[in-house]
Amino acid sequence: MNENIMYALEIMGKGMGSIFAVIILLTIIVLLMAKIAEIRNKE
Repeated sequence: MNENIMYALEIMGKGMGSIFAVIILLTIIVLLMAKIAEIRNKE
């Protein structure tokens, strides 16, 4: 049973890490889009 728990924690850690990475990536994309829109509006 202990092996099952460790295996489940490993899978959960990978899932949480990938979700965290996607959230950071989306945040960066939104910030870049806002900067581009700001630059275009100045022109």
